[in-house]
Amino acid sequence: MIDQSVVAPPDSAARLPVRPSAGRFLILAVVFVCAACGLVYELELVALASYLIGDSVTQASVVLSLMVFAMGLGSLLAKRLRCRAAVGFGLVEAALALLGGLSALVLYATFAWMGESRYALIGFSLSIGVLIGAEIPLLMTLIQRVSRQDAGGNVADLFAADYVGALVGGLAFPFLLLPWFGQLTGALLTGAVNVVAGGALVLWVFGRDLTGRERGLLLLVNVLVLAVLATAAVLVDDFERAARRAVYGDGVRVAVQTDVQEIVLTGGREGPLDLYLDGRLRVSERDEYRYHEALVHPAMRGPHARVLILGGGDGLAAREVLRYPDVRSVTVVELDRGVARLARTDPALAALNEGVYDDPRFRVEYADAFAWLRGRAAAGSGAYDVVVSDLPNPGITPSTKLYSEEFYGLASRVLAEGGRLAVHAGPPGVRPRTYWTVDATLRAAGFGTSPYTATGRAAAFGAGPDRSHDGKNAGGGEGGAGERADWGFVLAAVGRPPAVGLAPDAPRLRSLAPPVLEAGILRAERTRLPDLPPSTLVHPRYAG
Repeated sequence: MIDQSVVAPPDSAARLPVRPSAGRFLILAVVFVCAACGLVYELELVALASYLIGDSVTQASVVLSLMVFAMGLGSLLAKRLRCRAAVGFGLVEAALALLGGLSALVLYATFAWMGESRYALIGFSLSIGVLIGAEIPLLMTLIQRVSRQDAGGNVADLFAADYVGALVGGLAFPFLLLPWFGQLTGALLTGAVNVVAGGALVLWVFGRDLTGRERGLLLLVNVLVLAVLATAAVLVDDFERAARRAVYGDGVRVAVQTDVQEIVLTGGREGPLDLYLDGRLRVSERDEYRYHEALVHPAMRGPHARVLILGGGDGLAAREVLRYPDVRSVTVVELDRGVARLARTDPALAALNEGVYDDPRFRVEYADAFAWLRGRAAAGSGAYDVVVSDLPNPGITPSTKLYSEEFYGLASRVLAEGGRLAVHAGPPGVRPRTYWTVDATLRAAGFGTSPYTATGRAAAFGAGPDRSHDGKNAGGGEGGAGERADWGFVLAAVGRPPAVGLAPDAPRLRSLAPPVLEAGILRAERTRLPDLPPSTLVHPRYAG
């Protein structure tokens, strides 16, 4: 995007191979392309930071604020290059293409082999921002050398080309580059387009104003940048496999990038099955039954003929529900069709969920849980005896709305009289404020609440540096071998708090018994934080 802090004065007329009007058009076309590429670099950094580090709001704020600040520095530094604007712009675009094109690879490499990508993110945000900021002062100098239009008119034209290019880049990133090429190849392709556009403008349109040494330098630099980007594109699949092994270990069986997230399955043939979503361990066969038994079975105390599960496309919560013979129907609302497809077709995952997708009582709806509940509540349909919220930990992420007062209000409208809502609320030992904010939000929505916890054995992680695990394995806690899983739940009912216990017809459970539940209630109470405000759509209260 354009930094308005520098507008260059007119320079001597350029010796052009085309008419001035054509030269002016070519400069504006390059402004358009460079703006599109620059915005793709910004969005690429935001997307990767959210995926690798988490907390999308914080990462977007860090990347964008650093880049805008650096753009101001770049525009000031560009003053020194205005006397050699053509060669300066060519070198700036080559550096920008190289850094922007390789940024995704380097960030993923630091995450995979070093376990930390924050410093690389900061470095790329600042350096790319400086180079983007240097573009417009140099382009302003160049366009004034080919156009007799007043400076104000040139600035307006540059602004228009820049903003339209940013629009195209912003739309191309999610709708073209990500689905067709992926994050790594998409960034490399953007860098190639960037260096070709910048190099062609300088070497062809302004080539007569360059010395022989300058032309040779620019040609060599552009060829080298293209060679580096092309080599990286050829090797990107091998790099991705090596990085994936570094993160997940050598047992990766399935790696799928869906429209929603990256899904990775490890083990299952030789060793326990692990399911990762966007780099975070969500299901570990070693311990998942402890999580799912604690989430589902206390809610099944009472009528449970019709059960709704929000999330849970892996089928593991449904497995526990369908152990009750008097359950008539189970509806799972899952956003990602890829998760459901693997839960149905992958032999190891289908064996773990005991083939629930083939059970005639089971059906799945592919939708956003909030939108689906809103539609059901508006239609006045769907009186469920039990609603199970099997969702990722709350935080300032896209899932925040699924832990809001409005969301729980919708859930209350699809519950039958006397129905119960079970919510996975994150680890109270690690994030007590988040956990008790969920409790406060449920109470603000009209529920009576009964908090409790469950613990499990530590999971054995892969050899890579990534130790982030969330949801069904360790409730979002950080750590590795030797630590115990910490899961927090809230059982809720409209009006009075429900009793936490097991139904008389509960099946034989591997980890759950009344004494275990009583201990879990006491553990939750020891972490209580009173008088917390509820979280709403317009005022999210979760800190991550």
